[in-house]
Parts: sequence; C-alpha cells; structure tokens
Amino acid sequence: MRTVVGITGASGIVYGVRLLERLPAHRTAIVSDDAARIAELELGMQKKDIHSIADDAYENDDLFSPLSSGSVRFDSMAIAPCSASTMSKIACGIADNLITRVASVALKEHRRLLLLVRETPLSSIHLGNMERLAAAGVVVMPASPAFYPKPRTVDEMVDFVVGRMMDELGLENSLYRRWSGRATTGSRGSRRTRR
Repeated sequence: MRTVVGITGASGIVYGVRLLERLPAHRTAIVSDDAARIAELELGMQKKDIHSIADDAYENDDLFSPLSSGSVRFDSMAIAPCSASTMSKIACGIADNLITRVASVALKEHRRLLLLVRETPLSSIHLGNMERLAAAGVVVMPASPAFYPKPRTVDEMVDFVVGRMMDELGLENSLYRRWSGRATTGSRGSRRTRR
C-alpha cells in the first residue's frame, strides 16, 4: 500500500511522524514550511529528519511532483496534523500547494483521505467544512486519545490516535489496546469528582 502523509502547520507534529514510522509499506512525506518550524519546536527535528523516515519526500511548493497528477497511483493520504486552514482549503477545492493538491487528487480519484484535525474549539465555519468533507467521503478525525486503555505516557496517547488512523486507512496495527468492555487487571476503579 502506498500512503502519502502530509504534515501541516498545527501543533501535534508527532502524529504525522509516528504515522510515518509505523506505516508498513511505501511512505511518502510532504512537510509544509510551518510544520517544519513547529517540528523543531515540539520535537527538536528538522524537515530532513522527517524526510529520512519516508521512502519518498517532496517539498510542499513542488506542484510539478508526480503526485500532482491523478494518473500516479497511491492508495491513501493522511494529513496529520491537519491545520484548520488546510482543512478549509480542501473543503473549498483550493489546491495551492502540494498537500492540498494531493488531497484534491485523492478526492477526485475516490481514494482514501483522512484529516487529523488539530483545532479547538471549533467554529461554525470549521464544522461546516467538516460536514462538507465528510459528505465527500473524507474521514475527518479529531486528535482525541481515549482513556479506557489507562495511558501512562504521552507516547501511549499518541499511539492510540495513530492506531485509530491506521484502522481508518485499512492497515493492521497493534498500537493500542482495543475496547473489550471489561475492567483490566490493576484497574484503579471509578473515582467520584467532588463539586
């Protein structure tokens, strides 16, 4: 499976990096300039470090990349994190950089497209764009870790979200403990919140 990972200028660069690390097959990375600056701030990584994880990498301003054409095959695209600005451009059909162009290709060619949106709170404009994208078949996913697995580290919370992304992309993974409906050994039990 060939997967394109777009990383845009929103907090949570670790989601895109972890996805690139965990993808089982051919991985292509596109990192925006803003994402590169945030990667240095959040992870101490440079763009070239992220590119080194992928099999192929393109600059976000490279609209002559082969990925710009629907005739070039890839199976899915995930944008993680996806800024509200990038999400809005995709919802409106604006393809002014390689990430938004590849997303447009994924839509018109009926390929899997997943947006891990990193914005809170959400305005009515954001919600309207999400509704438009969902109606077009896009998986719009907030970066929301679950707490039933009782995560003890940030890495475990990141793995939960990345595992759910891989589920939506149709990729087997064991990054997180799936819901069983049963209490786990060593459960701390329920706690009451005092008001």
